[in-house]
Amino acid sequence: MQNLLPTVKDAIALDQSDTLSRFREKFIIPQHDGSNALYFTGNSLGLQPKKASEFLQVELEDWATHGVEGHIKARNPWLHYHELFSEGLASIAGAKPSEVVAMNGLTVNLHLLLVSFYRPKGKRTKILCEAKAFPSDRYALLSQIKFHGLDPAENLIEIAPREGEQTLRLEDILSAIEDAGNELATVMIGGVNYYTGQLHNLKEITDAAHKVGAMCGFDLAHGIGNVPFKLHDWEVDFACWCSYKYLNSGPGAVGGLFIHSKHHNVDLPRFEGWWGHDKSSRFEMGPEYKSMGTAESWQLSNAPVLNMAVHKASLEVFEEAGGMDILRERSVRLTCFLEKTVHAVSEITGVNLEILTPSNPDERGCQLSIVAHGYGRELFDAISAKGVVVDWREPAVIRMAPVPLYNSFEDIARFGIILKDALQSKA
Repeated sequence: MQNLLPTVKDAIALDQSDTLSRFREKFIIPQHDGSNALYFTGNSLGLQPKKASEFLQVELEDWATHGVEGHIKARNPWLHYHELFSEGLASIAGAKPSEVVAMNGLTVNLHLLLVSFYRPKGKRTKILCEAKAFPSDRYALLSQIKFHGLDPAENLIEIAPREGEQTLRLEDILSAIEDAGNELATVMIGGVNYYTGQLHNLKEITDAAHKVGAMCGFDLAHGIGNVPFKLHDWEVDFACWCSYKYLNSGPGAVGGLFIHSKHHNVDLPRFEGWWGHDKSSRFEMGPEYKSMGTAESWQLSNAPVLNMAVHKASLEVFEEAGGMDILRERSVRLTCFLEKTVHAVSEITGVNLEILTPSNPDERGCQLSIVAHGYGRELFDAISAKGVVVDWREPAVIRMAPVPLYNSFEDIARFGIILKDALQSKA
């Protein structure tokens, strides 16, 4: 048979020869019937770093010891806590430390960014996004258009895949930007589509938007910590993300944003609060706002330290692993191994297992979105009962992500056996 199912023995050999396999031991794997679950949902919620409780306990102890004086006397003084993330986030995002800040949640940050980067005026009133964007993104875009007194039906351009196709072609995105021309105010696309796992070409999209005079930004919820970016070099105007997926920082953890340095000291409209005020005079409590002159200027409130403690633990693992380029190399190998496994199961069982995600590694992160034609939710339930933790999206998509920090080739091989058995038992 052409596509032989990878064996567990061969997968273990691959893990043993991979120097990054040791990072799996830095995370807590959920259990199923006394063994490690096959956890493939880092695209929804990353696993807990083993040091998370230790990092959180440090802040709880300092709170107990110092009370309010922990803002200065804590081992990680709370007054400047958000600054602990600047270098790590900059490395992951391909940015300058002054261009990134950990704050708020993703959609809150998106709204704050659109205040500055969606400024409809005259004919230039339209926002361009992908059709079937993550719902929260679409709600934010619609409400921003309505906030300016405009009609979303006329001012939101949504690009859909061609008939019979599942993902967007780059040339269609670029063509839509060119067609919108001087009516386009802002491009805002999910850098990695949450449903299909498609990775877009951020640089070419940004260049096309700037060519017609529009601003360009991205929701990187499914991209940050998944694929390398060069947001500064690509001259992306703005971006935002969450940290509970590939950044493994816990449910509802703090979000983050990027604002290119070319926008830091110009007169942009912005919602302002005291934590964006120049820190050298912040506590003089003056009546006039004085900008920090960095991405921190978009901050409104002081850092949620307990929320951020786990974020700190996770980013230290990324740093120890050597950064995104090294993790990306392993991610490509793991995802190709998963793709091979799915194709093998399809050939063995005769079931059409369609992978919606592009087959070109340059056009995807580690997520694969799979449709088992002829099977519905019962297949998801069957593999879940065997300890496979994947993600279901209506009407019939199983999303799964072999995350390079903690998933293994053995995980994938064992998943292949479970998937094959589940399909054959229901044939």
